Order: sequence, then C-alpha cells, then structure tokens
Amino acid sequence: MVISPLLVIALVCLAGGGSHLPAVEAIWLTIPRAGDRCVYEEIQANVVVVGDFLCIDQNNEVGLGPTVNIRVTSAYGKEVYKRTNVTQGRFAFTTSESGTYLACLSMHKDQTHYAVDNSTAIVSLDWKMGIGTKDWDAIAKKEKIEASFKEASMREINEKTNKRVVQLSFMSLGLSVVVSLFQVWHLKGFFLKKKLI
Repeated sequence: MVISPLLVIALVCLAGGGSHLPAVEAIWLTIPRAGDRCVYEEIQANVVVVGDFLCIDQNNEVGLGPTVNIRVTSAYGKEVYKRTNVTQGRFAFTTSESGTYLACLSMHKDQTHYAVDNSTAIVSLDWKMGIGTKDWDAIAKKEKIEASFKEASMREINEKTNKRVVQLSFMSLGLSVVVSLFQVWHLKGFFLKKKLI
C-alpha cells in the first residue's frame, strides 16, 4: 500500500486551532485558507529560542506555494516576531518571562494565484530552545580555525622577536668592540704624549 506524503502530513497535523509542540525537532502544519494554526511551548525565562519555517506547495516545491503570515507572542501576549506574506524565514529571541509562547500561522489573504477556497499552505516549523539552538559543529570548526590562526600568529611573533634579539646582540657586540678599540687607541695616544711608551 502506497501512502501519499500529503496523507502523512495530514495525519501529523492536528485538526484544531492550537497544539503543543512535540519532542521532534520539526513539525508540519497545514494552514487553512481561512483562520490560523497555532502551536505553543512552555518555556522558562532567559532561554534562547530559534525557529525556522518553510512553506511548500502541494507538489512539494519550496517557495512556490502560498505565502503565510507568522506571529510569535510571549507568555503575556507581547509580540516577539511578526512577518507577513512570506514563504520562509527564521525568528530568534531570548525569553523574558516563563510561560506559554505561541506561534500562529495563517495564509496571506491577497493571493490571486491561490484563489481556490479550499487551498491550504503546508509549513515546516522547526523550533529549538536553549542548548539545541547552537550549531556545535560550526562552533567547533570556528574555534579550531581561530586556535590555528592564534598559533600561527604566536609563532610569527616569536620568530620576529628572535630575529630582533639576534640583531640587537650583534649590534651590542659590535658597539662594544668599537668602544674597546676607541679606548685602546685613546690610551695609546695618552701614553705617547706622556712618553710612557
């Protein structure tokens, strides 16, 4: 038995207005032509939240489907993110208070190429919080590159310092020789004047 991808999406999406975000990283939502679809999450204060959303059409073509409006609000109804008439995007914020954070999506009303009354938007929503928001591979690579640059920079500084120390040593030695020769010549002249030699 072959299962249609749209049937799977329809089973994943809930029929009602609000739904709690599941433990999986990304969920698929079917946004109706009229009304909106909301998801919520209980989040503590001072937590970094990053969300990515992507709208596709009925043929799974990215960016070609109907556009959506998205609005994310805090536990006390403060708007932390809002975009209209978009097919994809990213929101990021740090929570200021603990409570239920709500992300609501609706189809953008002015869409002449999607004028059919029963048309819907299919949106992937990936909502990450806290430690899950960091791209640890990228951070590790960046730190490794920065450490390599620091090591190379320190090596270069050490080599330059060593060259300068050698140059100063030769200059000091040369100056000592010149001063010694000058003193010997000066003393010889002194002894010759006094007829001590």
